[in-house]
This record gives sequence, structure tokens and C-alpha cells, in this order.
Amino acid sequence: MLERFTWYKQSAFQWGGDGLMVYIDPWGVPDGSAPADVIFITHAHFDHFQPEEIERLRKAGTKLVAPADVARELSGDVTAVGPGDSLDVTGIDVRAVPAYNVREERQQMHPKANRWVGYVLELGGSTYYHAGDTDHAPELDAVRTDVAFLPIGGTYTMDAAEAGGLAKSIGPQLAVPMHFGFVVGSSGDADVFRHEADPVKVEVLTPVHPFERD
Repeated sequence: MLERFTWYKQSAFQWGGDGLMVYIDPWGVPDGSAPADVIFITHAHFDHFQPEEIERLRKAGTKLVAPADVARELSGDVTAVGPGDSLDVTGIDVRAVPAYNVREERQQMHPKANRWVGYVLELGGSTYYHAGDTDHAPELDAVRTDVAFLPIGGTYTMDAAEAGGLAKSIGPQLAVPMHFGFVVGSSGDADVFRHEADPVKVEVLTPVHPFERD
């Protein structure tokens, strides 16, 4: 279920197939990469919202989906979304999911009031949940998806153990760690996540860019 995905770094992914090229939080996308049909942005932090990369990847007709504060900074075919919204984008069934911190020491980093999001996307006949930057917020236990991309780096989001708990609550067929080994967290956090998510199957993608934090 991951064969069409490319992981660049942090939480940046590309999915290609069925005549569509989709990017989520693009950062570190190499020059010459295929232009985007759709770009999804989860929130306003620099490691998720890179205006220069968006401009480089967009073409005539590229659709952008982002929370309201990010959408205001973009031009073109832009759709602003908030938690709980459902929409169709070029045939992709999209549901925006809350993404915020619940741990007291992190609450100012991703406040619930910002209405930032993760996304559940139906791509190629499977559903994929990209959590954005979040803790294990209570609403997320209701997410149902085939694959869950979860941040595990700690400091700004769930750490590997907390993310493992969310994976078990959601119960996807496959859980994939992200948001580690670059800005925060080490590459070894994936092993902790695998242990804590058991019995959920975990697959770790190899990023295009080498890990910066081993």
C-alpha cells in the first residue's frame, strides 16, 4: 500500500497514480519532480508550509488545500479547510481531522484554536491518514484508515511511545512513522514506535534525504 509513496523528509510525501500527482506538506522535493495536481498543507510551520516549494511544484490547475490561516497566504485554486470538513478534490475523497497538542508542555506549539489539520485521503482504493503535527487527541481515536502516517519525534508532537498508543487505538492495517530524524527525534525512534504499536504492523519508509539526526 506504500509503493506509490515517496517520503522526502519530515512529513513531506508524494503520491502518484491514477493520473494524479499529490503532495502533502512538500519540503525537500528535488528539482525536476513531477508537478502537482493537488497539494495538501497541514499547518503553518516552516517544516510543513514551504511557499517556495509550492510555487515550484504548482502548474496551471493545481489545487491547494490548507487550513484557513495558510490558505490566506496562497493564491490560485485554494480551498480552506478545518477539522471535520469533508470534500472531493479531483476525485480524491478528503476528510480533515483535528491536529493539536494536548500535553500541557506542548499546547502552545499546536493550539487547538488554530484549527490545523491532518487528512484522511482515499487514494488508489485505499485510505491514508496523514496526521500532521499532533498529540494523541481524543477525537483521533475515531479515525478509520488503512494506513496511518504518524509523527513520532516528540518535543513538538507525540513521541514514539505516544504515537504507538494512537496506532493501537486506530488499528490501521499499517502504521508509518514520520516527523523524526530531521528537526527532532532520532532515526532509532522508529524501532521504539514499532515496539509500542504492536500488534499493528509498522513499515518504515526510507527518506529521499539522509537522516540528519541518528
